[in-house]
Amino acid sequence: MKRVLQFTAAIVLAINLAWWFFAGANAGWTKTSVATMKIDAITGIEYPVWEKRFVPGVDFIALGATISGLVLGIAYLPNLYSKKSS
Repeated sequence: MKRVLQFTAAIVLAINLAWWFFAGANAGWTKTSVATMKIDAITGIEYPVWEKRFVPGVDFIALGATISGLVLGIAYLPNLYSKKSS
């Protein structure tokens, strides 16, 4: 059971980091909208246009690392219920 929990903790952390990286790898907080710059056709002035898009930030990495750490910590807890009572 200990190896299963250790493996699960490693998989949770790996999936979390891969998802963060491939979803945008934002080094700041999570964003739900992103500004893209457009150029006005007539005046040539740039202006921001906000798009609704989810970009995970470092708070998702922290959450995934915390969950992975908790699962790993549970793996090292002594199994109190499997010992025979004397």
